[in-house]
Amino acid sequence: MGIERLAQLLNKAKENEPLANYTSFRIGGPARLLFKAERAKELEEAVYLAQEEGVPWVILGGGTNVLVADEGFPGLVVINASGGIEMEESGGEVTLRAGAGVPLAHIARLTAKSGWQGLEWAEGIPGSVGGAIVGNAGAFGGCVADILKGVEVLLKGGEKAFLRAGELDFDYRHSAFKSRLRGSVILAAEFSLRKGEPGELEIKMLHYRRERKAKQPKEPSAGSVFKNPPGHYAAKLIEEVGLKGFKIGDACFSPVHANFIVNLGGAKAYDVLRLMELAVDKVFKEFGIKLEPELEFIGLSDPWR
Repeated sequence: MGIERLAQLLNKAKENEPLANYTSFRIGGPARLLFKAERAKELEEAVYLAQEEGVPWVILGGGTNVLVADEGFPGLVVINASGGIEMEESGGEVTLRAGAGVPLAHIARLTAKSGWQGLEWAEGIPGSVGGAIVGNAGAFGGCVADILKGVEVLLKGGEKAFLRAGELDFDYRHSAFKSRLRGSVILAAEFSLRKGEPGELEIKMLHYRRERKAKQPKEPSAGSVFKNPPGHYAAKLIEEVGLKGFKIGDACFSPVHANFIVNLGGAKAYDVLRLMELAVDKVFKEFGIKLEPELEFIGLSDPWR
């Protein structure tokens, strides 16, 4: 029965839904099935049923930092919109628990306003808590690994577990969810924050907001395309090989920030991949440095894996 049976079991699922509507890149063909999980229980159930029916599945949070194939995805795409925020104070620290589908920037603003510091670097970062953990998101000298206590996960075998941050192999823009825990699902996360002064935190976040606005493009994008190689900046390398502002179709290395590929209106995933391959080739030939993608790929095989 497969996909037809799954569509019946998930009666809120949409069929052949364009994924471009759910990504910050505004790129991507249709999902054979798309299901929005508003609670962790719905997320668990959708994944379990897909596995039972033998249907390929993938989780999508805020839709940032991903490139979806022009052909779409042949199975189930679950939009993780599971929410819920709790804060428990003890002395000068607070433990923040948030559902994996909560927008990261939302909890950054909420905690700063309440006088808790540790997440102010996340001001303006798009995407969800779950996605931020997978990629160890960071900015302005801070990152997820610095403040994460642990995560509640649905493991590949179907059992649930709480994994502490030290068990997640965090590195620059990397976690175990990109390697040995790939296929596991983050349900919720706990962060440890410290007492701060709300006015000072607001000033710092305002500064970060202005920095982002000045240095990042306004057109649809997926954020940084490549990781910064050790001792180098990907944007500078791309600019030095003459690709800043270069475009293929409606995909373009931004004239504002060369490590952003922007969608000028009708960009295709194929155009983005061709730009990425061109940058990897030129930078390696010129500097002997291999750029590695920061993007995750849906419906596409990662040509760099």
